[in-house]
Amino acid sequence: MAVRYLLGNEGIAHACLEANIDFASGYPGTPSSEVIDILRVQEERPLTVEWSTNEKVAFENALAASWCGLRALCTMKHVGLNVAADPLMTSAYTGVTGGFVILSADDPFAHSSQNEQDTRRYAHFARLPCMNPASVQEAHDMMRDAFALSEEFGLPVIFRPTTRICHSKGDIDIGETGTDSRTATFHRNPKQYVVIPAHTRMLHKALNEKQAAIRRRLVELGYNRHTIRGRTAVITSGVAAAYVHEVLPDDVSLAIIGAYPIDRDWLKSFIDQHESVLVIEELSPVLEEAVRQVATKTEVFGKMTGAVPFEGELNPATVAAAMQAAGITPMTTFEEVVPVQGVPPRPPILCAGCMHRSTFYAMKRVFRDGIFPSDIGCYTLGLQLGAVDTTICMGASITVGSGIARSGEKRPVVCTIGDSTFLHTGIPGLLNAVYNGADMVVVILDNRITAMTGHQPNPTTGVTATGEESTPISLEAICRSCGVAWVETVDPYDLPLLLNTLRQAKERRGVRVIIAKQPCIITARRAGIRRKPYEVRADICTGCGVCRSFGCPAIAFDGETALITDLCAGCGVCADICPAGAIAMEGRR
Repeated sequence: MAVRYLLGNEGIAHACLEANIDFASGYPGTPSSEVIDILRVQEERPLTVEWSTNEKVAFENALAASWCGLRALCTMKHVGLNVAADPLMTSAYTGVTGGFVILSADDPFAHSSQNEQDTRRYAHFARLPCMNPASVQEAHDMMRDAFALSEEFGLPVIFRPTTRICHSKGDIDIGETGTDSRTATFHRNPKQYVVIPAHTRMLHKALNEKQAAIRRRLVELGYNRHTIRGRTAVITSGVAAAYVHEVLPDDVSLAIIGAYPIDRDWLKSFIDQHESVLVIEELSPVLEEAVRQVATKTEVFGKMTGAVPFEGELNPATVAAAMQAAGITPMTTFEEVVPVQGVPPRPPILCAGCMHRSTFYAMKRVFRDGIFPSDIGCYTLGLQLGAVDTTICMGASITVGSGIARSGEKRPVVCTIGDSTFLHTGIPGLLNAVYNGADMVVVILDNRITAMTGHQPNPTTGVTATGEESTPISLEAICRSCGVAWVETVDPYDLPLLLNTLRQAKERRGVRVIIAKQPCIITARRAGIRRKPYEVRADICTGCGVCRSFGCPAIAFDGETALITDLCAGCGVCADICPAGAIAMEGRR
């Protein structure tokens, strides 16, 4: 054993290596992305690693590997599990051979997500074991053990870290990388793997029969544990347990639930020894519902009584307040944090030189009365530029756009979607729009990478997750094969051409696709691509503010005169929009 100071996701990735993982797949999604990013560059253990086109694809690849006897991991964020829910539910019936772990990272407070859903609900729904770590060390230990647990019961195991576990750092006791190797062999068993109704009925019964043994085993593993200290108790789960430890009085009992399903007899035995219990957990009252089912004479406090908030992340202050609401005096209380008055808001914005900014600017100029459905990615920040009207989930911009277009709305519909998102779930929407005769413009924002989640490659980049060359997929060819007759690719830094292409699209009918293609500015810089910066000629600048409305963080003002800071990436679009011609490349007068 060795102690290393690691990010939670680093500890999780190393635990996979210790557990002799053979196969890993996933789709990038904060806060889960680093696990695959670490596995794809490590050199300690040979294994197959891939970034898949979406979570369903990743799930089914890993499931198939486990059917061949390999230990497999599939990673995603919580909303990604929605995409993989179809195979998830049926995999509980088919079971697995090699250990199969599904890492679904939840994001309380929605730091980088469109909702705060709780993966534990899926575990309950699918009747699968769920590991819910309370610390970075426990995350490592649980992930290491999860593969063996999966093999013991022949079931997938869900692993549910949260943002504070994935992205916190701490000292972690790690073990040696595993050296066991396996040969993949698929053994035909239609009664297990072919889920026709006759087989399904038997498989469902077998799944139900495993539940009691799973509950007992999770207690034996020690991930569900308790300490009796008095007649009042706190029951907690996940990272909330760390906050409870900070403020829990010495005379209050404590139970920590690290894994689901919970053994009802074990839980009832603990609860019955107390007059009241407070349940502290993030997001849904999954644990509280289990507690209420077995509490016959004990008063229960939690989310359902208003003691614990339903939304957002917990912290020591909210936990202390919850204890006070339940009649427990915490060891420490916290003063209410009052924001400093007068500090200007700093909303998130696109990078200086981002190709999305010019695309949104041009869209707004050409389609002044347009409706702009958008999607999940960096470009959602087009909201700040008034060019994003809807965002629901991956791939929904095209389907929402076609729904609006076919609803009778007379204004033009112009939707935006990134290259990786288009390949994730945008293609079926495009097929549907063409098939059903939608009248709309689809703008694919092709920055050649999956930028928002950490610059992971995708099928357009020509490189796999492990750096091997791959055939780059043509977005133009995909769109034409979907039946789109008018497809144009433009450089979004060429503003006159971009504006002219959008005007052409405006004059046409049916589904039209414009591919705005320019590498992400961060990726370009990492590749050594540098553009000469621009400057403002103060003697020509009129202070009109048109450049300021463009929203580039490299543009500032000194009094009434514009200036360009060293953030400039050299895209040159500001020079095209300046009505006075006061902006030019440095050195050009």
